[in-house]
Amino acid sequence: MLEGALLLAALAAGDAKAGEAVYSRCLACHSLAYHRTGPKHCGLFGRRAGDAPGFEEYSAAMKRSKLVWNEKTLDRFLENPMKAVPGTTMTYAGVQDAEERADLIAYLKQEGKCPAS
Repeated sequence: MLEGALLLAALAAGDAKAGEAVYSRCLACHSLAYHRTGPKHCGLFGRRAGDAPGFEEYSAAMKRSKLVWNEKTLDRFLENPMKAVPGTTMTYAGVQDAEERADLIAYLKQEGKCPAS
């Protein structure tokens, strides 16, 4: 219980500006606005994993994961993608530092809204 409360406090305190620097590590495969090797990140929060419209390259494991992206699921996935979703094709080892993950999540929340169509 305490661990969960500490996680929520850390996520709430994430620094979006610092998270932008952490996000630069993601740019080889991802973008906020468009699909690359990996899916775009706009509209991420509340979206089911493996279900970004227009992205067809998901692993079967990601499609089956039943994750819905929120602060908690992102934190767990970003810490160790291959442990969180065994069989994922995302080969990035993860963001080990909890503060960096909180910053990255704050950045994604701030900048990850899709523009109105």
